[in-house]
Amino acid sequence: MTTQTWFITGVNSGFGRELARQLLARGDRVAGTVRREGSADDLRATYGDRFWLGHLDVTDLPKVREVVDAAFNDLGRIDVVVGNAGYGLFGAAEELTDDQVLHQITTNLLGSIQTARAALPHLRAQGGGRLIQISSVAGLAAHAGASLYHASKWGIEGFMEALAQEVAPFGIGVTLVEPGGARTAFSRGSLRIGEPLAAYDGTPAAFVRQFRKTQVPVIGDPARIAARVIDSAAQWPAPLRVVLGSDSYQAVTGALRRRLEQVEGQKATAAETDATD
Repeated sequence: MTTQTWFITGVNSGFGRELARQLLARGDRVAGTVRREGSADDLRATYGDRFWLGHLDVTDLPKVREVVDAAFNDLGRIDVVVGNAGYGLFGAAEELTDDQVLHQITTNLLGSIQTARAALPHLRAQGGGRLIQISSVAGLAAHAGASLYHASKWGIEGFMEALAQEVAPFGIGVTLVEPGGARTAFSRGSLRIGEPLAAYDGTPAAFVRQFRKTQVPVIGDPARIAARVIDSAAQWPAPLRVVLGSDSYQAVTGALRRRLEQVEGQKATAAETDATD
């Protein structure tokens, strides 16, 4: 097996951590970023020079380019770039502050966009590579109480799908990863909930208030998910989407069927607005 070099944002926990751990264990090199200094020092101590560590808050968009450039300059060729850093902001749209809305979009959407944009000149110069974006079932199926989280994930879905067409001529593959619920520390460290408004008591949006009060059962195995993400990097052409988890498959296919049903019934009326000359 040929040794590869990966760049991964957010390797301190969750999928980013599991990806880094598996890649390093099999002998690959990893350039990882963390927002909190010291949160990946154990990987550095264990794997030495095979683990390049950068300090990065992806909401600092100029810094994203600076860190990506530094990783390519220090390591030379990077085969796979993974946009992973992000978190979930839940609550009805009206329950969230302007600052919360801005931070969610900047982190999950703009930070991921900037990571890809910063990597592209390097990937083009080296003749190809792979961009992998950790999205979510929430990027294809929507539920009340997560409108801003969905906005960030649906946004990155559209960006990456169009980007895949733009960069294919350069030998750059693009993959969106669509995991369902996974047994990570998401509910403890990567989940934020807006201040409840009494008006939403008993409505569909209120279900998210239970996330921190009760243990929500999830079935996704982070190690198996990470392994599938790693395997996807060897596929060519690159799969545009990798759906992981039976819950994700069920939610995504159901949402797509409902969306198609809503549109197909409008074929005749859609044509009524065509120009007749």
